[in-house]
Amino acid sequence: MALEGIVFAVSIDSKHRFSKILRLSVTLVAGHGIEGDAHYGQFVKHRYLTRRYPRSPNLRQVHLISSEMLNALRVAGYDVGPGELGENITTTGLDLETLPLDTRLRIGTSACILLTGLRSPCVLIDRFRPGLKSRLVSDEPGQPFTAGVMAIVTKSGDVSPGDAIRVILPATPHRLLPPL
Repeated sequence: MALEGIVFAVSIDSKHRFSKILRLSVTLVAGHGIEGDAHYGQFVKHRYLTRRYPRSPNLRQVHLISSEMLNALRVAGYDVGPGELGENITTTGLDLETLPLDTRLRIGTSACILLTGLRSPCVLIDRFRPGLKSRLVSDEPGQPFTAGVMAIVTKSGDVSPGDAIRVILPATPHRLLPPL
């Protein structure tokens, strides 16, 4: 398991749209998420969950996807680039979905995030690219989805493409990331 990676791209959108807009850098704020993003806040911001559980903690402050997964989708015939699946941080060199729950990722010189779960693919993925959702469901035991991971911000900082990512594993026994 690789314990180091690189930030490939960063993206945000202040509105709840499916894809996000590429940026030169983003600012992570502890306990809230990415400044200027629609999912920024202490409490849940996901449109469906906000209606049902408005005071639930926001476990989806940051969405990460690997560039390797985007490349695999391109090989399979889906033209998908960084930020287009709604992720905030596109990584290189990390198998994100296999990392355990409560893994910390130290990004750049100061930012740190804590992994909270797997992104559950929703119907909007097929509206974006017909048939894509089925490509994000895995046959691997214990790894139901390959649509990236979700995290909360534990330490503020700026993040830019090219920044180093260092993986800090939690104490054993490790637990699988739950679907969110």
